[in-house]
Formats: sequence, structure tokens, C-alpha cells
Amino acid sequence: MNTKSFLLLAALTGFGLLTGCATEPGPYVAQDTTKYTVENTEKFVLLDKAVQSSVTCTGLQEKILDDGRVEVVANVKNREARRIQVQVNCVFKDEQGFSTGDETPFQTLILAENSTEAVRFTAMNTLAKKYTIRVRQAR
Repeated sequence: MNTKSFLLLAALTGFGLLTGCATEPGPYVAQDTTKYTVENTEKFVLLDKAVQSSVTCTGLQEKILDDGRVEVVANVKNREARRIQVQVNCVFKDEQGFSTGDETPFQTLILAENSTEAVRFTAMNTLAKKYTIRVRQAR
């Protein structure tokens, strides 16, 4: 390697290092992203990577009972060619999307190969207007 090539390489490396170190002063504006608000905006949420590839929801039915409580039926489908075990619960929310404190315990659901099971949830009070059904891998 001759001296001219070495000096050119050194100059380009130094230039690259100097331009890569420039930073803008803060503070920074918060970025709005749906990545962390999925449970606040969606009605059916898959909580971990294992169920994201194995489970889907083929339908949701909402019904207001005679006493004013919300009843939800979710059709949970196994997309795998093997039996899987998941846990499902429901968080009931008010009109603004805040939890009413009415959250069902996780219940275990065993899904046969490529099958669909209906899971029913009923709110405990009349405050519930919205909901989020959550599915996670069985523990």
C-alpha cells in the first residue's frame, strides 16, 4: 500500500468518525406508537410470541344482557397441527377504555389440532362497555 492510498484511507476514516458523532440536543418529543398500547386499543390480544403463531380469533360476539351487563364470546382457533394449551382471560373496561376492576381469572383452554373453541365471559357489573380478551401460553 503506497503512502497516497494510506493517507486517503486515513482521511476518509477520520471524516466518517467525525460525522458519525454529531448529536442533536434534547429534550425529545415523545413518539406515539401502538406497540405498547395494543391492550388498550384491541379487543383480542396475544400476549406472547408462542401464541402469536399458534392462535387466532375467528370471531367475537358482544351482547348486552337484560340486566345491563356485557357478555362476550370469543372463538379461539388453534392454527397448529398439534394440540396446544393456552390461558384466556377478559378485562372489562368503561367507555373511555379504563379498567372497571372487573378482570376474569385466566382459564386454561386446551385446543385440539386445527380446532376452534368458544370462550364466554360475562361482566360482573354494568360499568363495562369495552373489553380486551387476552391469550397467553399456558403456565
